[in-house]
Amino acid sequence: MNTFRPSWVALAVAAVCMSSGAMAQDAAELPVVTIVGTMPIPSLSQPLSEIPSAVQTANSTDIANSQALDLSSFMNQRLGGVYVNEVQGNPHQMDVNYRGFTASPLLGTPQGLSVYMDGMRMNQPFGDVVSWDLIPRSAIQNMTLMPGSNPLFGLNTLGGAVAVQTKSGLTSPGTSVQTTLGSNQRRSMELEHGGRNDKGLHWFVTGNVFNEEGWREASPSRVRQAFGKLGWKDGPTDVALTMSHANNALTGNGLQEERMLANDYRSVYTKPDETHNRSTLLNLTGKHVIDDNTLFAGNAYYRTMRTRTLNGDVNEGSLDQSVYQLSAADRAALQSAGYTGYPTATSGLNKTNTPFPMWRCIAQALQNDEPGEKCTGLLNRTSTDQSNHGFSGQLTLLDPLLGHRNQFTGGMGYDTNRTKFEQSSQLGYVNPDRSITGINAYADGVTGGNVDGTPFDNRVNLKGQATTWSVFATDTISLDDRWHVTLSGRYNRTHVSNQDQIKPSGVAGSLDGDYVYQRFNPAAGLAFAINPALSTYVGYSESSRTPTSIELGCADPANPCKLPNAMAGDPPLKQVVTKSWEAGLRGSLSKDTQWTAGVFRAQSANDILFVAAPNANSFGYFKNFGETLRQGIELGLNSKQGALSYGAHYTWLQATYQSAETLGGAANSSNDLHGSGLDGNIAIKAGDTMPLTPKQILKLHGDYQWSDAWRSGVGVTAFGSMYARGNENNQHQANGGNYLGSGKTAGYSTVNFNTSYKSSRDTTWLMNIMNLFNRQYATAAQLGPTAFNANGTQFVARPYAGVGNPAQYPLQNSMFVAPGAPRSVWLSMRHNFN
Repeated sequence: MNTFRPSWVALAVAAVCMSSGAMAQDAAELPVVTIVGTMPIPSLSQPLSEIPSAVQTANSTDIANSQALDLSSFMNQRLGGVYVNEVQGNPHQMDVNYRGFTASPLLGTPQGLSVYMDGMRMNQPFGDVVSWDLIPRSAIQNMTLMPGSNPLFGLNTLGGAVAVQTKSGLTSPGTSVQTTLGSNQRRSMELEHGGRNDKGLHWFVTGNVFNEEGWREASPSRVRQAFGKLGWKDGPTDVALTMSHANNALTGNGLQEERMLANDYRSVYTKPDETHNRSTLLNLTGKHVIDDNTLFAGNAYYRTMRTRTLNGDVNEGSLDQSVYQLSAADRAALQSAGYTGYPTATSGLNKTNTPFPMWRCIAQALQNDEPGEKCTGLLNRTSTDQSNHGFSGQLTLLDPLLGHRNQFTGGMGYDTNRTKFEQSSQLGYVNPDRSITGINAYADGVTGGNVDGTPFDNRVNLKGQATTWSVFATDTISLDDRWHVTLSGRYNRTHVSNQDQIKPSGVAGSLDGDYVYQRFNPAAGLAFAINPALSTYVGYSESSRTPTSIELGCADPANPCKLPNAMAGDPPLKQVVTKSWEAGLRGSLSKDTQWTAGVFRAQSANDILFVAAPNANSFGYFKNFGETLRQGIELGLNSKQGALSYGAHYTWLQATYQSAETLGGAANSSNDLHGSGLDGNIAIKAGDTMPLTPKQILKLHGDYQWSDAWRSGVGVTAFGSMYARGNENNQHQANGGNYLGSGKTAGYSTVNFNTSYKSSRDTTWLMNIMNLFNRQYATAAQLGPTAFNANGTQFVARPYAGVGNPAQYPLQNSMFVAPGAPRSVWLSMRHNFN
């Protein structure tokens, strides 16, 4: 196991210092001053040279020039250390990862990044998930990626924070419209309008209408976003009210089994898989300069969110059954219910041997005779209603301290939220096109749902409430123009309460619970300017994440749940705590060329992971995991040379488990039952690599301004291989029988191209080509049992190996992957009216 040693870091820093010494003198007269916001609430900013971390920033021009679909896509293309997993299979629903920590729209994913828009936390109360489709790209003025466990950004800032500031009539005056057409029947229109008057009033509105059929089968998306800001600025006071609304219907058909993908790259495993998000946000922000050395800033907000999902899935409880035969009782039940057209043969080749056994499912449901075993499909539905409101305020003082320049900010925050969550699972059958048709039977205590034949109940009706109070402070003292010391801290107290609407308190499996979490998280850092063209920094920080309602409600291995959306009774979970170290160098080769080099190390205790249950396919529970470690090296370069601007980012990432643990791993060939095909466990040891984390990340981009009217850009992204989920012990090996797939995705690279041409003063034409060379690749993978033959035309249900003749009845497990989109071309026209 590799670890960083202080001596190694010191040698690396010294080597870069010496190599930079020759050019430092020439660059000294060309200092570069970058101003960065270091708090979620828009307030006073600081020079980058005073911040003890590797902050990355981008503005609306950077995002527009990249022609990225949304914020998540832009970060994946341009920001160092960022990569995405397209687990959902929809471009608006990507898992965004930074240094091995994740912000995902999918419940059950360990969340480790916090996201803010104009000072309001965008992580949702239920599961800390982030829905990227609720942040309109056209409203973004600038964004900051703050690394490390910065406590100033509150809970869930384990690996970093994304802070977005939106446009206003002061920053983005004028009116424009942009239309887009192209691959996958994409059709979209964006409208922007901003302005101000001489009485201090300013306004900005933008809207986006987006429709796409998707590049995969049955994968349409519809996005409707509206954003408005009305503000007033008069002398020392700046107040603005923001409204953001979205109503989106997204289809993300998720992972596909490797053999089926090789047969048809655009295919999906089962369908439908739909998510409907509707959200309304109101945020009042304000700043007031009290005097030359005192500034107050704050916000108050209210948000409602409504999410509905419909997922057609294979009922894995049926995979160990011989489901092809209709008994006399089955035929009698069907006839009595008025069904016709079902097979009646009792011998020979046509002995009711249909590859998609709908009739057996219907017959068993009519008789209430273990339909959970004989029905091959499930329609899982969820309904989540969330609301949260709160406020935060802070006071910044610029008074000297002990004769030294000093910037102190202190404040407090409050947030309370309510959640109502419901889930149901309707039994059904798989059709030849792998869609799911439901029948009048539900997984609410039916037998045969689990591998051991015990009943399962997928119903959930939960109300949850969480309230968090926090106080925070940060102080940066400049000992002179070269030395800057920063001390920060935040105290959080969270109260979480769950009320089960099905099983009241005291009943076995009840979700009722009442929990209190509190912690003080500190941070300290030092920044030193070696000369005007070279500076160094070192920092330490801590942050924490409290378990959410869904995690607390699904933490009992005796009562596992089906994700993304089911829960069962608990024991309580501990809060996650991450401690981060960071050190590095920043330099300027000229006023137009900057570079960075740094190392980081983040150790988490009590990570909350979703692990497989021992006796229930597709079920699992949340549990605390001892320790995990994410560490690495980052290098970056950005430059502008005349008409050419370019950048490069490289990250070496090592994400490992640091504790021994036993997890469910039935689809892993190394499970304890060694090839029998039955559920088993896998043993994780310290040093095993965490799934879905590439060790190598490389990003290159260049833009060339051919003339005042014509610009072109090229971007290259390359990522190393990743272990699949289910292969946490890194030991899975394909054997061509029970176990298929390598357990690891291959590394890949893609090239993107964009260009724009200004045909008149007000009209610009744009073209964007993603995956220029049409590479086939996978951004994520997971091991699991497969229900179909290689080309997906026949449902395969056999008894588990070990029942009867293991050689005759093997259960096949395979690797499912998230395929990357093929080459896509979009054309846009943007017109400015004034």
